[in-house]
Amino acid sequence: MPQSTLPLPPLDWLRSFEAAARLSNFTAAAAELGLTQAAVSQHIRSLEERLRHPLFIRLARGVELTPEGAAYLPHLQSAFATIANSTRELFEPRTIQSVTIRSPISFAVLMIAPKLAQMASDLPFVQLQIETIHTPADYGERSGGLDIRFGTGSGSFPGRQADRLTREALTPMAAPDLARIPDWTALPRLTVVGAREMWGEWFAAARMKPAIAPAHKFDSFVAALEAAKHGAGMVLGSRPLADAALRDGSLVALSDFALSGGAGHYLTAPSGAHLSRAEDDVRHWFATVFGQHMAERP
Repeated sequence: MPQSTLPLPPLDWLRSFEAAARLSNFTAAAAELGLTQAAVSQHIRSLEERLRHPLFIRLARGVELTPEGAAYLPHLQSAFATIANSTRELFEPRTIQSVTIRSPISFAVLMIAPKLAQMASDLPFVQLQIETIHTPADYGERSGGLDIRFGTGSGSFPGRQADRLTREALTPMAAPDLARIPDWTALPRLTVVGAREMWGEWFAAARMKPAIAPAHKFDSFVAALEAAKHGAGMVLGSRPLADAALRDGSLVALSDFALSGGAGHYLTAPSGAHLSRAEDDVRHWFATVFGQHMAERP
């Protein structure tokens, strides 16, 4: 004959046991649960009889868990936490919460904006407020909150935890009509001022000698990219930011060589900070969506 299954103890017995074990006192457990001490004592006695094992050693003042009780307690606490979390997620009314995120303007326009409709569907209780920055100094003194930052690794951001979102690869690109000329290195070069000026590094790594050509300067990559789409010259396209332009044909790659130094964009937050529920949702959403994007990139 099959062995009989031990019946699941009633929930009120288990709640009395958990509270008494956590507080090491039946009277304190009764006060927390809104019961009498006699009721808690009866619940625990009934539970011990059901399990056929003593769970407490009764002392002159308070109680102490037996080895069986100590082994049982963490399983119950885990189960209660799971039930509480599931109940909260499924039935607790949620209000719309605003999350501020600072981002380089190019990442905001080329990466975040195309995904906002998906975010609205995936995170209906999040209202995103995007503050665009042009230089690292624009992050200012505010150390809290979520930032998109560009760097060579998570160690680039002291005092902040970081989730990688992109891995940059640089490739010359131009509008289709310009790409047909015999010597594309003679095209006007569209540059981004500051640390993002990488034409010299690209030609050196590709072992090519560029022709002498005029250079037009922009203060953001997204502006240089738009100019390239309109035939103003060639841009050193930062992928995956420029991937959409390659897919829709508004730009074409001028070379098969891509320069990659391991740099990329990261979603950062203060190390050890307690993020709000909405901020934590956004952080995980960005890591999932853009992490998948990296895996699918050609």
